[in-house]
Amino acid sequence: MTSLLHHPGPVPLASVQGTLALDLAPRYDPPPVPGRTPGRPGGDIVPIEAGHRRRVEQWAHRYAQAVVEIVAGDRPAGQLVRWTAPAVHADLVRRAQLVARAGGHQPGGGRTGQVVRPQVQGVRSCFVTHTRVEVSVHVRHGERSRAIAARFELADGRWLCTALEFA
Repeated sequence: MTSLLHHPGPVPLASVQGTLALDLAPRYDPPPVPGRTPGRPGGDIVPIEAGHRRRVEQWAHRYAQAVVEIVAGDRPAGQLVRWTAPAVHADLVRRAQLVARAGGHQPGGGRTGQVVRPQVQGVRSCFVTHTRVEVSVHVRHGERSRAIAARFELADGRWLCTALEFA
């Protein structure tokens, strides 16, 4: 009687014609991004001078700080109307009103008491064209982190926010 627990040992692998030769070694490098030159910082589609990137990111940082202050109720939304597309401005006003209603204060009038103020921690940019840039913004609100994504387009010599998303 043959025991069911008896194992004959390792079975040799046979080569079969027509099978795929798969490389199962892990890949550690990120996949290539179409249109991106390896070694260029960020995910830019067009090459941008470092000084220009720095100036745009500083401007976007100030803009984003104003945005979070508007939504929190510390600043009136009208302060950004010159640099904001009408649809984005309307959304900012709506968000400020919703937050003010929930917090029991007037939008743009400033809050009183000990409240945590939102603070922009960092901005990263991706230049889609020389006149269009998309940025991601890291915002700290007390112990919590939030993210904002924005698109800016150069119009009449100034940057205009044409899209704004909160996460």
